[in-house]
Amino acid sequence: MICILLVAGHGTLLETQIKNDDTGLYSHLTGVPKALLPGTGGKKILDFWWETVNMRQLFTEVYLVTNADKYKHFERWATANDFPVENVINDGSTTLKNCLGAVADLELVIRSRKLQDDIIVIAGDMLCADQNFDIAQVIRFFKSKSGELMIYYELEEGEKSSSRGIVEVCPDTNKITRFLEKPGEGLTTSRLASVVFYCLQKETLSYLSEFLLQPQGADRSFGQFWEWLINEKKQDVFGMKLPTGFQLIGQVGLSDYTKWLTHYSTKQQDNPAKPISCKSYARVGLMGNPSDGFNGKTIAMTISNFWAEVTLTESQTLVLVPHPLNDPTEFGSLQDLFCISRKEGYLGGLRLLQATCKKFYQFCSKQGIALTKQNFTLKYDTNIPRQVGLAGSSAIVSATLKCLMKFYNITDDDLPKPIRADFILNVETDELFITAGLQDRVVQVYEGLVYMDFSKKLMDDQGYGNYVCLGMKDLPQFWLAYLSDPSDSGRIHSNIRHRWLSGEPLVVEAMTTFADLTDQAKIALETKDWSRLAQLMDLNFELRRTVYTDGCLGPGNLKMVALARQFGSAVKLPGSGGAVVGLCLDQAKMMEMRQAFQEAGCVFCGIAPYNPSSQR
Repeated sequence: MICILLVAGHGTLLETQIKNDDTGLYSHLTGVPKALLPGTGGKKILDFWWETVNMRQLFTEVYLVTNADKYKHFERWATANDFPVENVINDGSTTLKNCLGAVADLELVIRSRKLQDDIIVIAGDMLCADQNFDIAQVIRFFKSKSGELMIYYELEEGEKSSSRGIVEVCPDTNKITRFLEKPGEGLTTSRLASVVFYCLQKETLSYLSEFLLQPQGADRSFGQFWEWLINEKKQDVFGMKLPTGFQLIGQVGLSDYTKWLTHYSTKQQDNPAKPISCKSYARVGLMGNPSDGFNGKTIAMTISNFWAEVTLTESQTLVLVPHPLNDPTEFGSLQDLFCISRKEGYLGGLRLLQATCKKFYQFCSKQGIALTKQNFTLKYDTNIPRQVGLAGSSAIVSATLKCLMKFYNITDDDLPKPIRADFILNVETDELFITAGLQDRVVQVYEGLVYMDFSKKLMDDQGYGNYVCLGMKDLPQFWLAYLSDPSDSGRIHSNIRHRWLSGEPLVVEAMTTFADLTDQAKIALETKDWSRLAQLMDLNFELRRTVYTDGCLGPGNLKMVALARQFGSAVKLPGSGGAVVGLCLDQAKMMEMRQAFQEAGCVFCGIAPYNPSSQR
């Protein structure tokens, strides 16, 4: 692949304002091309791009196109920066009036050097907010598509779409469906702006000459070229988002330059960046579980009693920090190792961090999002009890994903909430082979009290279910109890999926009933009919018991259910096993029940619902 840096523009506005500046602060920059103006850290603007593309494993050659007026400046720059001087091409223009135009400059390089390879074209006199992005990821994405590639970004507040080339992008295919060069008001709702950062297939290069022969070729800008190629010629062009802003595009003034310089100088002084910390909360399944894995319906709630917290700090290398308790590497003795391994197994949270990072990079690459090459250190902590079915693993994944999205400036539009829940599930099922359903991931993404419909038609038609956040005002006092030693929590992975897939009537009808119970529970919650909700919770458990059998549920879970019922409390499993959630409307009985659970060696607590709206 060949890279071409375009710096042949005549920055008349900026040059004129520097020349006429009466403060004297910029007199030393008189006559200096925009691409060679000082940036941050002692670097010129063009230096950033040269560092980015100076990679022999990616580009066989790098060319730079300038004009006759500024040729000597770039020749001197090339000598000082180990850029091959013979690859600096002079387009012969001396003023804005007689300039060739960006498309003609590109065509000049291709024709004069007889290039027959894929091309990446970049305007070397603009700068993105974070220059340290992964250009190898851009090239891999380009090679995975059967068409051209344009880089775009989301306009910042205050940037007008009428000043940029605007793209409309299909979110499913990344294909650009329409290109509008500096559109007037009302012509598009898109805020996605293209910049001169393109990849072109060698088979497409002939279109450059064809475009220049068109009657409208008098305006030889890339904006006009892409309008012609996409809207008229119907060529396949794909888009890749760079989740950062761009500055110094086209004709800019001295105020734009000084504003940019001040902003990024301040940004450098603020480094290192503040750590990013994100929490994700444990959840209890109140109704319908475990039908979420069988096209059923459920209601679940995040609780603030327990959470996982992940902290991301920018660093020189990428580091995943083992948790001292959950990822032990040192033991007091062989007996100590034996006891810890027998109780907690071999799988801590470190694998969850690593799998989430891997899947995140894979997702962004597939979705056409170019990430910066920033490194970070990730560490986690969690107080969610292990192996008691409170969604501790998915909480770590969810919190990690939140940190990565913040760090790389990935928005809800880039990764919408329904897709985010699927992403978290796929980390666990595809990467780590953990048996799981969507319920936990959905409620941890949406947070609060969530009704979820996973019916087959919805899942087939849109790829995800229907998720509704319910009101949380004046909820009754739910309680939670769990085994202090969850090793007897039952054989969690039963043969239910096989029986469901084979169409066994008992299992199929049960999943339909779970969904019906969930709809009734939704009404009970909305009407605050707590007695009915308690009845439905008991029915949910009995149905689960019928289908899964006592042998699968395990004696520990059954003892907790029996104990709760001695005090007239509704009770069910909130997850896969090891804990029970209940609703006791008699507060005196609830206090007696708390004591009974504690005497039985269980941990008992009142549930504190996590309501995201109350945190804002």
